[in-house]
Amino acid sequence: MAFLHRVVNGGGTLEREYAIGSDRMELCLRYGEVTLGMELKVWREGRPDPLRAGLEQIDRYLAGLGLATGWLVIFDQRLGLPPIGERTTTEPTKTATGHSITVIRG
Repeated sequence: MAFLHRVVNGGGTLEREYAIGSDRMELCLRYGEVTLGMELKVWREGRPDPLRAGLEQIDRYLAGLGLATGWLVIFDQRLGLPPIGERTTTEPTKTATGHSITVIRG
């Protein structure tokens, strides 16, 4: 999250909500008129892809913030993967209620 602190240092705010034990964290980044909701998930060895759960969670979070768009970031911590620079992807998708989400996998 260090890269987000540059926004904070420039006059923005970063609100964190830790969901201890659930492999997720919600972030709300505000800078001037811009508000960005983010859901962070960790994909651990032996567990299913957290995409579906993450989309459900960011959907609820965005509804609470009154936002139409957000980000879902999935950190893949499984063994035997290529370097992060080779496996990082970005894809647009929609939640069940129509929120536009940018999914970033790394």
